[in-house]
Amino acid sequence: MAEKIPVKDNSHLYRDSESNAIVNKNRTAYELAVKRSREAQKQRDDIRGATREINHLKCEIKEIKNLLLQLVDKD
Repeated sequence: MAEKIPVKDNSHLYRDSESNAIVNKNRTAYELAVKRSREAQKQRDDIRGATREINHLKCEIKEIKNLLLQLVDKD
C-alpha cells in the first residue's frame, strides 16, 4: 500500500509514495474545482452553439441577398 507523505506547509496535500503524485484530501476544494470545470465547459458549449447559430444566420442572409439580387436583375 502506498504511503501518503504530507506536503510541507499544506495540510490538505499529500504525496503518494508509489506514483509520486500530489493528492488533495480537501473534498470541498475538489468539489469546487469540479463545479468550476463544469461551468467553464458549459460556457464553452454555449459559445460554440451561439457561433454555429450566427454562422447559420449569416448563410441565410447571404441566400436572401442573392435571391433579392436575382429579383432585381429580372426587372
